Amino acid sequence: MGLEGTLRALGLHRRELRSWAMYDWANSAFVTTVMGTVLPIYYVTVAGSTLAAEDRTAYWGYTQSVALVVVALTSPVLGAAADFLGAKKKFLAFFAFIGSLGTFLLYFAGDGEWFFASSAFILGNIGFASGNVFYESLLPHVAGDDEIDRVSTAGYALGYVGGGLLLAVHLAWLSWPTRFGFTDPSEASRWAFLSVAVWWVLFTIPILRGVPEPTRVDRSSVNSENALRVGVTRVVETLSEIRRYRDLFVFLLAFWFYNDGINTIIKMATAYGTEIGIGAGHLVGSFLLAQFVGIPATFAFGTLASRIGAKNAIYLSLFVYTGISVLGFFMTEAWQFWTLAGLLALVQGGSQALSRSLFATMVPPSKSSQFFGFFSVSSKFGNIVGPFVFAVVADWTGGGRLGILALIVFFAIGLALLTTVDVQKGRTVALAVEASLVPPAVAARLE
Repeated sequence: MGLEGTLRALGLHRRELRSWAMYDWANSAFVTTVMGTVLPIYYVTVAGSTLAAEDRTAYWGYTQSVALVVVALTSPVLGAAADFLGAKKKFLAFFAFIGSLGTFLLYFAGDGEWFFASSAFILGNIGFASGNVFYESLLPHVAGDDEIDRVSTAGYALGYVGGGLLLAVHLAWLSWPTRFGFTDPSEASRWAFLSVAVWWVLFTIPILRGVPEPTRVDRSSVNSENALRVGVTRVVETLSEIRRYRDLFVFLLAFWFYNDGINTIIKMATAYGTEIGIGAGHLVGSFLLAQFVGIPATFAFGTLASRIGAKNAIYLSLFVYTGISVLGFFMTEAWQFWTLAGLLALVQGGSQALSRSLFATMVPPSKSSQFFGFFSVSSKFGNIVGPFVFAVVADWTGGGRLGILALIVFFAIGLALLTTVDVQKGRTVALAVEASLVPPAVAARLE
């Protein structure tokens, strides 16, 4: 298989596909460094150092909640406005800038400046989550039906590469700060935030240059109506017509449940590992391992989906997640944590990438930003219940073992709902809606 064949198998065989996937490379550094590792530690030990010890983690939780609520409430409206204006890329560029600006500002958050650090993170997280709405809404415009699963998984895989590479550099800075010219880990952390901001801006350029803006279907004048008002109106209209998208709606519910379980495992794994006595070196090391195991695993899921279908591949991932919850209940040794991290890496990127591509095939392309706004809401609110259930069960039972086991319920409900989704019927409905929206003259240009 030559280079062209390899790129085709990976879903990266055209320039616009590679350009689209590179945005995952661009913003995944925010996930690995800012959300996942460096900033939480920096917040508790430096920015929140003037807070009472028992308040530091709580304030960090409040910070994430504020950003989540803002994004969840605004995503569908902004998505509908972007569809109306025909400005998906402009919205993406704006929120990528907002996200990188918030990350850049973290460089200036010094000792005891928890409020400034929280504000900067909220700004960065709004840019990250909102930008993803418009990034993901471009997927059905750049990829055909026969390649959309591979292209979506390619994006996640490149995200693992980009986020993992920069995280590896940051871990080296934190481990040996003086060797890299830093006075201490605190200064290294601040430069890590700065590097993420630069990385994000730099690697956003390919999608802005290499992916064309989809043709604006709505022929009404953008000067005669307020775009945000139109956005609100169209969200309300979509909610009132949700029965028309029955399979899409049920899929969103299924995704809400199983994605909640997935994100709870990711968010609580380190805390659970610490509780049962696994050292920080093992925890951080396994996190980095998962980044690089996830690269080939995510590509492999794209290939698997092309053979057995995206829905069946998601089924497989949910069975693996159920096994992870069971094995986590019995975990006592560090090597077991490494094993579970490897298992998680095998299915995490693939399950989320295929969920994205499966959803994309059941939405009308000209309403993709609006519907991916709902997808964003589903994933954001789906991050709340799982950690809460984990915490309640852990509180009642005096530890996290039964909490991790309780997550099986989320995977079981998600899987049960997913079995009732008729993907082909959902796609047929989306095509019918699209045909009713696109004027003949525009449709001729799109062919």
